[in-house]
This record gives sequence, structure tokens and C-alpha cells, in this order.
Amino acid sequence: MGVETTTRTIADALGAELLGRADLPIDGVAPIERAGPRSLTFIRADEYARLWPSSGAAAAIVSRSLRVPGHDPAERTLLLVEDADIALISTLELFAARAAPPPPSPGVHPTAVVDPSASIAPSASVGPGCVVEAGASVGEGSTLVARVFLGRGASVGRRCTLHPGVTVYHDCRIGDACTLHAGVVIGADGFGYRPAPDGSGFIKIPHLGAVTVESAVEIGANTTIDRGKLDDTIIGAGTKIDNLVQVGHSCRVGRCCILCGQVGLAGSVVVEDGAMLGGQAGVGDNLRVGARAKVGAQSGVMDDIPAGESVFATPALNAHDAMKNIALLRRLAGRLDEIKARIKALESERANLP
Repeated sequence: MGVETTTRTIADALGAELLGRADLPIDGVAPIERAGPRSLTFIRADEYARLWPSSGAAAAIVSRSLRVPGHDPAERTLLLVEDADIALISTLELFAARAAPPPPSPGVHPTAVVDPSASIAPSASVGPGCVVEAGASVGEGSTLVARVFLGRGASVGRRCTLHPGVTVYHDCRIGDACTLHAGVVIGADGFGYRPAPDGSGFIKIPHLGAVTVESAVEIGANTTIDRGKLDDTIIGAGTKIDNLVQVGHSCRVGRCCILCGQVGLAGSVVVEDGAMLGGQAGVGDNLRVGARAKVGAQSGVMDDIPAGESVFATPALNAHDAMKNIALLRRLAGRLDEIKARIKALESERANLP
């Protein structure tokens, strides 16, 4: 990472008990198998603790409940914490803050195009090649990094970062403290067509709503969120959306939800607070995923999911039932192999009869 600190500095930042040298230089964080002599690693389970003697790491963050064999405090350092996973997050934040480039200067880059009726807060930054149309606004401390497009009447709240190539269509709203990664598209038309009565093709359905993204939402690269048909598509506060996710028109995603990579929500889906959808899960039109429900990766959701339930498979089933079905299918496959072998043996015996 190229940012140097010491084991003492990290221990103080984490409130960790330091077991070993306090003066070891640390310039990065690495997995225990690939860590070098200036690296910090972390140990959260016995399987990793057993790798410590052979690891090249200078130091490790360790859950206090674990025993780490082969540690020499004269040469290396263990930082004992209650939960190594949580402490690692804090450590990564420490390195990220040290390595982050300086924030851009407030103001509008000479190559940006900003309509005179747009509102740009004095502390906001509008970078190279950005376009801000009539009536759009950018709040205090927000950054449009480069080539960001804000359509007519669109708004971006305070302390947001919109990375290169983000497009926010007309009248869409981004709340405070949001991060939109490269290539995100907010507010494209929903996918809505009806066959033409004369059979000549399809009639496009207009979409009159917009998109509202509430505060503290992060949206991954190349994700698309379509505008609503009659009212807004809504993404609730604190929700985190991965790369390459498709949120269809008029969806309502609740607070603090997780949508992993390549999730697809068809039109008018409701995802309630705290629900989690694994990678490539798909949800059909007008369905509801209950609060705190979990949808396994590559599941196909074809019915409403009750609050708190875990499902997976296609069509998505209660996780217990899905696992039982898989086990039964495997046993059935084995049984079929046995039957085939018996039939083959009987046919062989019959062929040998006089």
C-alpha cells in the first residue's frame, strides 16, 4: 500500500493488547499465506492460527479467544482483540485514510458544462467533462469526479461522490453521503411494452416517475436503477448495492438491504428492510421479499418470501426444504446407478443361460 505505520500505532488505534515488538514497521495488509516482512495479517480461526509459524508477516490481528502456536514476541507481534474481523475493518479504514488522494478543490472544472440555472454548492467539486443541466443541484461537499451527467432537475445531496461516467437522469434525487461508482445509471426508462393491437410490433409504456436514492447508499459499478412508471423507484437509506445489479421500474428497496452482484429485480418488486439477496438472484414482477429475508445466490424467486426466511434454488424454496430436495436427488441418483448395475448383471446372467 505504500503507507508506513508501526505496530504500536495500530495497537493504539484498535485498543489492542500488544504481544511482541511495538516498533515493527507496517506498510500494508495481506492474507496470512502471502504476507511479507512489513505486512500485517489477521487470524480469526484455528486454521489460520496454525499458519502463523510459516507466515512471513510481521504482525497479526488475532481474536483473543484463539491460541496461536509458535509465536516469538522478540521477533514478531500479535495484536489481541475481541473480534479480528471487526478490527480488520478498522485497520483497513486506517490505511485507506492514509493512502487516499487529497480531495479535489471546490469549484467547477473549465471543461465542465453547467447550466446557469443549476445550483452548485460552494464546497462542491464538479470535475472534468461533467454536464449539469438546468435546475439540477449539487450539495455541500459533494464531488462529481469526471464525465458525470446530471439531467434537468436532478439533485445530489451533501458529501456524495459520483465516480466517472455516472448518469443521473432528469428529476432523480440522490440523498446525502452516497457513493455511486463508475458507470452507474439512475433513472433510465423502465422496460415496459405492450403488443400493438394491429400486430405491427410493440407500444412503449411511458414512465413518469423518477428515482429516489436515500442517504448513505452505495451503488456499485455499472448498476442500473430504472425510473418508476407512475411513482418513484426508491432505494432506502443505508442500502448497499453491488456491481452489475438491475433494479426495475417502480421497485421499492428498503433500508439497510444488501443486493450482491448481478441481482435482478423485475418491475414493482418490494424488498423490505434488512433483506439480503445473493449474487445473480432474480425476483419476478410484483413480488415481495420480507424484512431480513435471505435469498441465496442464483435463486429464482417466483413467490413472495416471508420476513426472516432463507431461501435458495430455482424456483426458490425454503432453505431447509431445498437442501432436503438436493439430498434426495443425490440419493436417487445413487439408487438409479445401483438399479442399472443390477439390470446389467441380470441381463448378463440371462445371456449365459443354456
